[in-house]
Amino acid sequence: MTDLSDPNARSRPMTGEERKVILASSAGTIFEWYDFYLYGSLAAIIGAQFFTPFPESTRNVFALLAFAAGFIVRPFGALVFGMLGDIVGRKYTFLMTILIMGLSTFFVGLLPSYFSWGVAAPVILIILRMLQGLALGGEYGGAAVYVAEHAPQNRRGYYTSFIQTTATLGLLLSLIVILMVQGYVNGNYPDQPVLDAAGAAVMNADGTPSMQKAFNAWGWRIPFLGSIFLLLISLYIRLTMNESPAFKKMKEEGAASKAPLREAFGNWKNGKIALIALLGLTAGQAVVWYSGQFYALFFIQNIVKVDSFSANVFVAWSLILGTGGFIFFGSLSDKIGRKPIILAGCLIAALTYFPVFSFLTQTANPALHAAQSKEVIVTVNPADCSFQFNPTGTVKFTNSCDIAKAQLSRASVNYTTVEDAAATNATVKIGDTVLTSYDAAVLTGDELAAAKKTFDTGLADALKAAGYTDTTTVAKAEHFFDIFTGQKITIVLTLTYLIILVTMVYGPIAAMLVELYPTRIRYSGLSLPYHIGNGWFGGLLPATAFAISAQTGNIYSGLWYAIVVALMTVVIGAIFVPGGTHKKNIFADDK
Repeated sequence: MTDLSDPNARSRPMTGEERKVILASSAGTIFEWYDFYLYGSLAAIIGAQFFTPFPESTRNVFALLAFAAGFIVRPFGALVFGMLGDIVGRKYTFLMTILIMGLSTFFVGLLPSYFSWGVAAPVILIILRMLQGLALGGEYGGAAVYVAEHAPQNRRGYYTSFIQTTATLGLLLSLIVILMVQGYVNGNYPDQPVLDAAGAAVMNADGTPSMQKAFNAWGWRIPFLGSIFLLLISLYIRLTMNESPAFKKMKEEGAASKAPLREAFGNWKNGKIALIALLGLTAGQAVVWYSGQFYALFFIQNIVKVDSFSANVFVAWSLILGTGGFIFFGSLSDKIGRKPIILAGCLIAALTYFPVFSFLTQTANPALHAAQSKEVIVTVNPADCSFQFNPTGTVKFTNSCDIAKAQLSRASVNYTTVEDAAATNATVKIGDTVLTSYDAAVLTGDELAAAKKTFDTGLADALKAAGYTDTTTVAKAEHFFDIFTGQKITIVLTLTYLIILVTMVYGPIAAMLVELYPTRIRYSGLSLPYHIGNGWFGGLLPATAFAISAQTGNIYSGLWYAIVVALMTVVIGAIFVPGGTHKKNIFADDK
């Protein structure tokens, strides 16, 4: 075991055993992120199998719980497994998180749908999702601490940067597996009927059964079931690993914390470190990370109107091209420090997001970009409008203002809002066409159906005349390697730029967080601010961005959320986050 009392020992090259630690931690963490992203990528398909048959109010509750499991539960996992990691040890906690995550994912693939098990099926699904969220809350801290405590002092940024690639590689792996399985299943198996709550086929208006692709019916299970092989490989690798030498030495000396959560967060001296780490590091890192990966994918699919397959292809290629940036910036942080790189990434992102996302629209859908320059005016009574924050996608906005704004936002329309306190229902003016919205809370039955049809049809016709539905110039990839045209390669390179910003803020942050805490409370201390930042600040970004866009009438206004949080992190980080931590001996305070 390395003599940690000798600081020179931490500057030597790593041994073969220590390199194995990096590989094992990275491979296992890729697998955990792969598991987590599978559900996110297939949420709509899974929801149709487990939630759709329920009444709307019940379905909304289940959707809320599934959402909470994905993001809100993660900090609680950080507390539970962070405490275990500081008391029991890094290795065994690390094994627990991967086992819980892997088995939960495998069982999702086995779980019968609502049509077979009734209400038990969605209840069990939610339980499995919560277990996934809890396990992920403990996984990252374990990986970062485990690698950092094995790494040479002058190369912590480089070696922990391999852990930083895992979230992106997990997303990439899930996208590739889904694309491959989806293509194979849909190409070799016939479509299946859509079922209602009673398990009978749903019929179209013409009397024919409503059909769905085979992947949507049952093929979605294959990526979940296949994860069992990754679990077995990861478990084998982790079982052969040794406990962190820093933790072993601390236990031998009797210096381990008996109450790491109380010690890490129960007094202002340590509690303020978590607060500074959250607001001065991880909050900004999270919004840049989510903007560059998840929101970029959401944006080109839902705002720019690129089809799902092509959007996944473009994002997958940007991940392939940009992932090396994690290693580059992690290594660079060993030379010039973590703080300057992280804060520079946040600042550059804040300064360039508006032109970059506008350029994405102009490149990927030129007709839409041209249509957005045409004037659209929405006249509303301000008392009739809501802030449409809807993270679960289940809230119903029924006022005429909300209906008009939501439909315009979903159609990627830029519009100007004119307030008129005397207005009864909102109106939309597109060119010479004026359309009156409707109040779904007041109208009922045939009257509501007629008003909805009139408004929807009129809006669709007006937007078509304005060029909003022209798909002739929208970028489209026929297969995974169909990116070698001017339009498509420009999209990929633009998305790669966003990934590079992600690598700037994310590559050095594991080493930075490790360096803020002593060994006795390191697992607990860094896990909580990391998962609050990424689970809450980052996880709420898409819903918040859409609500801001609908409120302001500009599809790019939602970027203000990421920009404001990133700038907040730049200011707080510059003032309060300590510099020069890359030179710190992280074991100096252990005694």
